[in-house]
Amino acid sequence: MPKKPTPGLPTHEQILGFIAQSATPAGKREIAKAFGLSAQEKIGLKSLLKDMADEGLIDSAPGRAFHKMGGLPKVTVLRVVDVDDGGNVWAVPDRWEAETPAPRLRIRERKRGALGVGERVLARTEEAGNGWIAHPMKLLEKAADQLLGVLREEGGRFWLTGVDKKERREFAVSDAGGAEAGDLVLAERAGRPPRITARVVEKLGDPFAPRSFSLIAIHKLGIPDVFAPETIEEAERVARQPLGDDREDLTHLPIVAIDPADARDHDDAVWAAPDDDPANPGGWQAIVAIADVSFYVRPGSPLDKDARRRGNSVYFPDRVVPMLPEILSANVCSLKQGEDRAALACHLTIDKGGALTAWRFTRAVVRIAANIAYEDAQATFDAGQGVMIDALKPLWACWRALAKARDARAPLDLDLPERRVVLDEKGRIMSVAPRERLDSMRLIEDYMIAANVAAAKALEAKKAPVMYRVHEPPSREKLVAMKDYLETFDVPFALGQVIRPATFNHILDRVGDADFRPQIMEQILRTQTQAYYAPANHGHFGLALGSYGHFTSPIRRYADLIVHRSLVSAYKLGPGGLTAGEAAAMEAIGTGISALERRAMEAERDTVDRYVAAYLSERVGEVLDARITGVTNFGFFATIEGIGGDGLMPVRDIGGDYYKFDEAARTLTGEHNGETFAMGQVLQLKLAEANPVSGALRFEMPEGKGAAPAGGTRTNRVVKRRGRPANIRHQGKRR
Repeated sequence: MPKKPTPGLPTHEQILGFIAQSATPAGKREIAKAFGLSAQEKIGLKSLLKDMADEGLIDSAPGRAFHKMGGLPKVTVLRVVDVDDGGNVWAVPDRWEAETPAPRLRIRERKRGALGVGERVLARTEEAGNGWIAHPMKLLEKAADQLLGVLREEGGRFWLTGVDKKERREFAVSDAGGAEAGDLVLAERAGRPPRITARVVEKLGDPFAPRSFSLIAIHKLGIPDVFAPETIEEAERVARQPLGDDREDLTHLPIVAIDPADARDHDDAVWAAPDDDPANPGGWQAIVAIADVSFYVRPGSPLDKDARRRGNSVYFPDRVVPMLPEILSANVCSLKQGEDRAALACHLTIDKGGALTAWRFTRAVVRIAANIAYEDAQATFDAGQGVMIDALKPLWACWRALAKARDARAPLDLDLPERRVVLDEKGRIMSVAPRERLDSMRLIEDYMIAANVAAAKALEAKKAPVMYRVHEPPSREKLVAMKDYLETFDVPFALGQVIRPATFNHILDRVGDADFRPQIMEQILRTQTQAYYAPANHGHFGLALGSYGHFTSPIRRYADLIVHRSLVSAYKLGPGGLTAGEAAAMEAIGTGISALERRAMEAERDTVDRYVAAYLSERVGEVLDARITGVTNFGFFATIEGIGGDGLMPVRDIGGDYYKFDEAARTLTGEHNGETFAMGQVLQLKLAEANPVSGALRFEMPEGKGAAPAGGTRTNRVVKRRGRPANIRHQGKRR
């Protein structure tokens, strides 16, 4: 029962009524003024408001304003979670601690399209009918007030050390929130410059424990890793729906799925056989069967909205944050051996030269003959015997034709090793090593490229919307930088020529096995642009293809799901097709999922760096072979051969000479000794530090390999030939 109010003070009902009707945030001062309270009565009001909060009647908001418990403050921070096909922007409270579901608010934007998913905004809220609307007041930086770090204790107080390599500062902690020294925590910035402090809002646990490294990336980049209850409920419901009787029956064919040994889901499977059509002598018939995700995930559904919000699955060494709930991604949609599965089948006709001459798409039911790891498929084919050899032989034979066409097309041919982190059953690191490139991997890659091309061309023929995978040619600025760089190795490069992928391949052929080949390959990599998704076709430069979409991975990429829906609509294959709203919003969808893909790549890369740093932390002090990956006026960055991990070798610690930085050649050269450090160069460095929390490494020169010159501090002399091009990471082919 509520306490009897003190004479002169308003009742609980009066206070609740005032808070609900106030047009501005209602704090203690506003309540006291509204009810004409005296100084003595204000003391009683403070106690009354505390009692109401304890009873769960009201809650406090930023700025010490109050609102009805379970309701919304008049002014609060919102996070955008969806932009629907009609362009409406929807948001939820950035923090919500009530037991009831967080309300969704429609944001009234002054400038259409100004807000995107993940943006945070300070907004004024108001009830409208049975819902809420919000009027934005100020756009906030996505993580401006959030810090992810590790607590340390010094001098009787806590300090927060950030997990980001770029964050050099430490923050004094004003409120540890029950966390202790050594804990990984999520904190908010508090105070005002220059006295900024950190307030812990969530304790995440031991930063060095298995699975914490991926957790750091998830929190740092705001990756959604928990599905809403309605999404899970819908996934469980649609997983039970029958496949239907109007599907092409392909269960009699020995279709196989060939994937990494550690694959968490299986989007694709393949089959090939010689073409018995006399019009295609020496040619092939092939099927690329892809999980029919569009049959389960319908436009506008909770599943669809959650998938678009994620954009893609994110793969870490210890876990996957899936685009779709596990019952779909790892079960019903995953093409598993011996199970009947819904598939969108791409039927390909391939001539003896590997050219695609025809294609068609059907909804089918498939029963996968085998799930085979790349290594096992390669071993079976090489041995010429095994349970699936009869299915593998025609696949390999057809692939040789596809490979012949690929070689004639001459796509960009860079050898880019992928690091593989192997964990034991407890999540501890067993090894870090490059993943071996096998013919079985190239085989699957070429079949997937053929299906992606067929999907794009099929939609073009139907004049249907296409979500293209676009990789534009390098800009002139980058080509000029490339020419300047190659001149330092006496390698000619004409700017007036038509630039094709083969242009770069010819450069590598000309260089051959020269010692500086790694440096040239690194520069070619930096010259490439970043791929993206868009409904306007600008071709795929790296693959040397005029039309290219992503069709083969709808379990883990939203772009592929859009292509599936467009094919379903264009070919009238049943329910789950592209809506008019989606077709009109293709450009916005492409922009959004491109950004989400970059976020996923950053998360995956940073997490592998943390695992590598943890793996190398036991080798601090050792001298290791390292390859220079970047050179600046303050030192050079290097990665350990065969393992990876990026670390800095500061120029101040090289010793023995003054070093000049040549910006065009990207080299550091000793003024007197002539010693040069350049990109791609392999040398021995001493590992001085390996920080698993940030993923950062630091190197020193081996003992006796240089010491600071006598007589004081060394400075660098910087020689600039041209403006330095941007350090662009090439976004390689992602099936």
